[in-house]
This record gives sequence, structure tokens and C-alpha cells, in this order.
Amino acid sequence: MIKLPDPKPSRRETSPAELTRAALVRAALKLFGRQGFDGTSTREIAAEAGANIGSIAYHFGGKEGLRAAAADFIVETIQAVAGQALGAGQAPGGGQAAMGDPETARAQLFAALERMVGFVVASPEAGEIVQFVLRELSHPTAALDRIYDGVFAPTHRRLCQVWEQATGEPAESERTRLTVFTLIGQVIYFRIGREAVMRRMGWHDIGPAEAAKVVAVTTDNLGAILAARKGSTP
Repeated sequence: MIKLPDPKPSRRETSPAELTRAALVRAALKLFGRQGFDGTSTREIAAEAGANIGSIAYHFGGKEGLRAAAADFIVETIQAVAGQALGAGQAPGGGQAAMGDPETARAQLFAALERMVGFVVASPEAGEIVQFVLRELSHPTAALDRIYDGVFAPTHRRLCQVWEQATGEPAESERTRLTVFTLIGQVIYFRIGREAVMRRMGWHDIGPAEAAKVVAVTTDNLGAILAARKGSTP
């Protein structure tokens, strides 16, 4: 399974001010996701973080700045996960010459899907991130722009590039882009529909063992799609 980014502050974040800042961001991420931006007060955020309410204005300029910082935290976290799953992005234009052979690309798709499940489905941290993002998708703000530009667009584009190498279908074709959305969507469902999944499956939690079962099914789906594409290639 994927090794998740360490949510604890790094060595350069050892000062009390940096620790307070990190605690406020995590508290905001959690509460904005659960209660919404308008439904969360700065007093609640400060209490959750164990910080003085004045520290929000000091570090972020206010509640809106804290929302932007939470969005940046999401970008940094998912960039780390995507980097493990997909490696560095390709040069502008991508194309088959810029990437490995089709078999290598297919293996990379399977590995990326497995890592995606490991993070989105099994990581407790992912629950707070997904809740926050769903709120933003329902009522878009500048925070969604930061997340889209920092994570959604580049990660989706990178997956499309790998798909092109694996299948020969153009990375930016409508079909490829929609196919990649379906691959991502099936994983996301296990997070947003987590409670329904656990009830229907008779699971008390979704941990590593359950996530492995999700990996088996989602990779079977990927294999079937790839086989169908290969079979339809002249």
C-alpha cells in the first residue's frame, strides 16, 4: 500500500508559530469540510487547533486566508501522493516518444490505481480532504481554483498521457479524458459512499484488508478496459 505523506510538521516547522499555523490549517480543513465555510466560526477553528483566536488573523489575515491555506495543504498533500503514483510530469506536448513503452505504461496505470485506492479509500486524512473538496465543488470559490490548477488538472492530464502510451489513444481526446475520469471516479465513490459501502459489505471499517479488496476489483475493471481497447485496435 501507499506510504502516505507525514502530516506532522517537517524539521523546518518546529517553531511554536509554525506548529500553531499547521494546527489551524488542519482544524480548518476538518471543520470547513464538516460544517461548511459559513457554518464554521473562527472561534471553533481556534478551539479545535488549541490556539488563540487572534492567531488566525496573525497567520492568515482572516478566515478567507485560512481557507486558501487549507486548499494549498490539499494541493501539497495530493501532489506528494500523485508524485509517488505517476512520477514527474512529461515535457509539454507529452506524446509517446516522451514516455515508456505500452507495457510499462499499463503497469504504471495499475500502480497508480493501487496507490490511489491506498490513499483515498484507506487514509483517514483523505476523508477530511474529500469533504472539503466536495464542499468546494458544490459552491466553487477561489479555493477550488487553487485545487483544480494545482491537482485536478495536472494529475488528470498526466494520467491521460500515460493512457495514450498504454493504448495509443490520443491523450487529449474526449474519450480518453472521460475514461480517465471514470477510473478516478470509481475510487472516489468508495470514499464519498463509505458508509453505504460498509453497511452493504458488512464491514466495520475500511482498512488495509478491505482496501486490498477494492484494489482487486478496480484493477480488474482497468484490465477489462485495457483489454477491450487492445482488442479494438486495428
